[in-house]
Amino acid sequence: MSNTWKVYLLALVTFLVGTSEYVISGILDKISDTMGISVTSAGQLVTIFSFVYAIGTPILMALTAKVERHKLLVWALGIFVIGNVLSFVLPGYASFLAARVIMALGAGMVVVTALDIAAKIAAPGKQASVIATVVMGFTASLIIGVPLGRIVAAQLGWKAVFGILALAGLAAMFVLYAIIPRVQGDKPIPLSKQLAFLKNGNVALGLTITFFWLGGYSIAYTYISPYLLHAAGLKEGILSGVLLAFGIASLLGSKFGGFSTDKWGVFPTLLGGMLLHIIALLLLSLTVTYTHSWLPIVILLILWSFAAWSSGPTQQVNLVRIEPNYSGIMLSLNQSMMQLSMAAGAAIGGVMVDRVSLSSITWVGMVGVAIAIVVVSFLRMRMSAGRQG
Repeated sequence: MSNTWKVYLLALVTFLVGTSEYVISGILDKISDTMGISVTSAGQLVTIFSFVYAIGTPILMALTAKVERHKLLVWALGIFVIGNVLSFVLPGYASFLAARVIMALGAGMVVVTALDIAAKIAAPGKQASVIATVVMGFTASLIIGVPLGRIVAAQLGWKAVFGILALAGLAAMFVLYAIIPRVQGDKPIPLSKQLAFLKNGNVALGLTITFFWLGGYSIAYTYISPYLLHAAGLKEGILSGVLLAFGIASLLGSKFGGFSTDKWGVFPTLLGGMLLHIIALLLLSLTVTYTHSWLPIVILLILWSFAAWSSGPTQQVNLVRIEPNYSGIMLSLNQSMMQLSMAAGAAIGGVMVDRVSLSSITWVGMVGVAIAIVVVSFLRMRMSAGRQG
């Protein structure tokens, strides 16, 4: 098998892992109904996964830095499979929560190790493109995995989603063991050295942008299914198609963000995308409040997804250019911050659903993105002053 196909296989593995994380938002109402828990409690399944992923991944990767990558990927995928099996077979909320912890620990190692292997087997000068391909697998889980999960849950019950993920992950373990080349690990970078970058004011501001941008998005997205069903009044029959359109818009937004960053620069792309993000959420909130017509709601959902994810690649470029000699550490810190922001967004969204209303999540999400715009403006002035100095 050529290295190109091996990279696509690694992308498929990150697709499985991404689906396990994102699919909860697509089946939140079904989990809530089946387990007899509130939507808020179901939403904390996103919080715990993202938090464990963010905190556990850098620690585990530091501890296993010298382990041969091929072996580490197979073992990490095994942990991921165990988490999915437990999710499928064990009853009750507490056991499902514990299974999500195991799943998140495996998932984080799978993604980072897959990226590492892809970069090392890439042809000279092709590292960036193969990394983008593997990341695309993770992104595709939002586009394909979430609506497929909704369809499976409707036909077979939501637990079947995790049974299928376990079987797919098990099959992937055997294929990976057979065809992925043996790749040595790297010299470990102490966590203390990684965290020392947070003392850099520009790095701290860059990561703060990620926190508020994606946190604002996650406040609303975590509860997207109950929001569309109960606040917006959409019918169950079209929800899977709406989630698919939402996912496709996120991919197009990400592509446009990369194009815009190359053409117009980091700060114009971030500020323009986040302003459009707020406008889309504002219009969506008003439309849901004053009409239950599905067409404008779907159009605004697509606009929201497009605008939100246009900031994704731009933020990675933003952080890498702050510390260009330590791009790996910057991307790792940004990945952890993304997961922490998703955990915080799910938690804050849960509080709003519980204590205010389901409709309030889009309004609060706007606040998060607005704070991100302020931080972007401040970082822009700070970096401009630094260049002049």
